[in-house]
Amino acid sequence: MNPPSEHPAAPSLIRPLQIGPYRLANNLLLAPMAGITDRPFRTLCRRLGAGLAVAEMVAANTALWGSRKSLRRLDYQDELGPISAQIVGADPAEMAAAARLNVERGAHIIDINMGCPAKKVCKVAAGSALLRDEQRVARILEAVVAAVAVPVTLKIRTGWSPEARNAVRIAQLARESGIAALTVHGRTRACTYGTPAEYDTIRAVREAVALPLIANGDIASAADAQRVLHTTGAAAIMIGRAAQGRPWLFRDILAALDPTQAAPPEHERSRAWMAEIVREHLEALYAFYGEYAGVRMARKHIAWYCRDLPDAARFRARINQVETASEQLQLAVGVFEERDFS
Repeated sequence: MNPPSEHPAAPSLIRPLQIGPYRLANNLLLAPMAGITDRPFRTLCRRLGAGLAVAEMVAANTALWGSRKSLRRLDYQDELGPISAQIVGADPAEMAAAARLNVERGAHIIDINMGCPAKKVCKVAAGSALLRDEQRVARILEAVVAAVAVPVTLKIRTGWSPEARNAVRIAQLARESGIAALTVHGRTRACTYGTPAEYDTIRAVREAVALPLIANGDIASAADAQRVLHTTGAAAIMIGRAAQGRPWLFRDILAALDPTQAAPPEHERSRAWMAEIVREHLEALYAFYGEYAGVRMARKHIAWYCRDLPDAARFRARINQVETASEQLQLAVGVFEERDFS
């Protein structure tokens, strides 16, 4: 019998996350991003390691759901579950109705957006603007939780401004209302993305409220993920902008932080493998949107994929002139087959 090791392995930072009845495979989540986390991108990130991928936000005003954009955002057909649908609005009754309709369309989890900083959202008192009205926050949370039988989660910022950080109070309201999990982005609404995320407030939420807590903001590597999990004590992390053009980031973090995970095989660092990821993503976009819209949606993703190329600006200018899926795909895959990812 071998003696016990004097230096036992550190416990894995990667672990299942429980949201209501759903046990996620791991605690790495893809953040909802308007115009980005559509079904093709969610599917790709899930395949490459994300434990959950939250859908793009949809307005609670269901009168707006007849547009082509909204119908696509509400399309969860054949998507790997659990499916998390995000809603945004300021009226408790509208939010409750939107939650019910999303569940009818196949959502397993409803996520409430109280973190969006966009002016067009905040000017109608929705998104992060709600953080200034704690009574309305409570009414919305209670209405949505009562409206559906599925778990309801909440995403917030740390407050409206650095002088008015109230994430701990909002978290207390969330717990009292029956929210199943809480995501906190480490900036206030007044903070721009040029302002570094802060994690002390997320840590304070963790110490004050017993809810599954998900930390968000400035997580772009395995080292970032490790630091944020240690600093905040959060149960999970959520990654947004850093996954743009790097859907394999989840896989890389899993391999780095979970000692039971094998490193990605050598061929999955090759140029050919990366080119096939680009091919898979673009073909899914064409199938989902159709050729005309798919080509246009693909442009921003191609720009993110190629941002480290020496002549990225010139390549983007060239490929943005392409109008057909076949030519766009050929150019995109061709340039990545020539790219050195080592």
